[in-house]
Amino acid sequence: MKNFRQFLQVYYPIIIAFITMLYSISLGLSGDFESAQYSAHWPATILLFAIALRQRRSDFLNKKR
Repeated sequence: MKNFRQFLQVYYPIIIAFITMLYSISLGLSGDFESAQYSAHWPATILLFAIALRQRRSDFLNKKR
């Protein structure tokens, strides 16, 4: 259980981005192209925010030491 929790803490942005990518693909396949194009930007945004948050968190933790 602890290993699974650590896995989720590290890889949750990638999992969420993958789910949103599948959502966008399913919208495109169902014919709703405008919504598919709109939601196609979500995975990149999620991953960029995750990178920014981790960078800020590591900077904050390094300053505490």
